[in-house]
Amino acid sequence: MKLSCSSPMVPGATLTEQADLLAQWGYDGIAVFQPLETWSDTVHRELVSLAERTGVRPVEFLLMSDFYGKAMADDPDLRARCRAMYREAAIVCAEIGAVTEIEFQYGAQDPLPLFDPFPQLDAQQKSDFIDFYREMLEVVAGSQGRVLLEPINRYESGYLNRVIDNMEIIDAVAHPNAGLLPDVFHMSIEEPDLPASLRLAGSHVAHVHLGDNNRLLPGNGHLPWRDIFEALRDIGFDGYVNLECSTTGDPAVTLPAMAATLRDWIGE
Repeated sequence: MKLSCSSPMVPGATLTEQADLLAQWGYDGIAVFQPLETWSDTVHRELVSLAERTGVRPVEFLLMSDFYGKAMADDPDLRARCRAMYREAAIVCAEIGAVTEIEFQYGAQDPLPLFDPFPQLDAQQKSDFIDFYREMLEVVAGSQGRVLLEPINRYESGYLNRVIDNMEIIDAVAHPNAGLLPDVFHMSIEEPDLPASLRLAGSHVAHVHLGDNNRLLPGNGHLPWRDIFEALRDIGFDGYVNLECSTTGDPAVTLPAMAATLRDWIGE
């Protein structure tokens, strides 16, 4: 397993400055969460050459906007804008061999789903989402890029909250560039046994997001991190584990220390 960190967690005015810091702090990769309004040819060129110049590989790439997560929205304008943005991110991932992710829905749920967990897609919703997923996968077909499904907790998505629900969609598309992106923070809400869920996912796991149950750095909550990494070793996962959480203080202090702790857990 290799270490990565999300770009919003790292100080620096450019991707290069962030990657240089991560190299010093013991990280192998960076997950780039790029605001759509600042995406340009200049940033694109910087991204493509980042690994060669800094030694830190861009392993995950997303374009972000206020219409992120609206790919299946009822509003046709929102849906089209989101899908175009997702497609652009997938094109970049095909170019650099990174992963990106999509969800059926993303955004704060209102009303909150307090007493009706795990709603299921109806037949039409499932069919439409599978068709959209296949369209996205064709963008990265034949490349090292991948389009993954990330289970999102019930408070941020109305559907596909659990690992098992997303695996059903991945199995339906049956595409080599598909896969699962388990986020341990989201799993801490929805999965009764995180290591067991990771073992169930097995070879579907292509990339992992790390954050404790309170979305602080691993070890600042109550998740069983040694058991989580044991499960990842058991399924033969050798990809990137990426921090997607709060740095819990000065990143120049906490992120180097976190890298050392993660390497200890990985190596056990």
